[in-house]
Amino acid sequence: MGLGISWQGLVAQLINFGILLVLLYFIAYKPIRRMLDERSEKVKTSMEQAEQMKEVMARTEEQVKEELDAARTERQNIVAQADQVGQQLKEEAREQAKQDAEVIVAKARAEIERERDEAIAQLKREFADLAIMAAEKVINETLDKEKHRKLIDEVLEQASEGRS
Repeated sequence: MGLGISWQGLVAQLINFGILLVLLYFIAYKPIRRMLDERSEKVKTSMEQAEQMKEVMARTEEQVKEELDAARTERQNIVAQADQVGQQLKEEAREQAKQDAEVIVAKARAEIERERDEAIAQLKREFADLAIMAAEKVINETLDKEKHRKLIDEVLEQASEGRS
């Protein structure tokens, strides 16, 4: 005993220490290790889920962007179609108004032509009557009005054909 170490005490402490290690291994180390492994697995699962969520979000954002682009394109197409329909309706209205105006002008021309013909006929009758009255006064006797009117009408017709 030179150093003050007892071999029996040292061996007993080594055995006690070994038993303590075995007990700690089975009682504390395995449950702590299991708990740490479970915690590690949870963290790993959470990370995988987070990564999956990022991927899903990225895909969703891409889909939303594509749908927005499609909606914008569709909106532009609808606006273009509406413009085209509007232009077509304007053109149709313009054509209809033009046709209506042509019909009105044609009716007005026909009415003017009819009134002109009536006025010319009236003038011819009045001229014939005046000519007959003048001839009656000159000859001082009553002439057959119908006969003279036909004669004057023939003369007027020949005169108007001669001008044409």
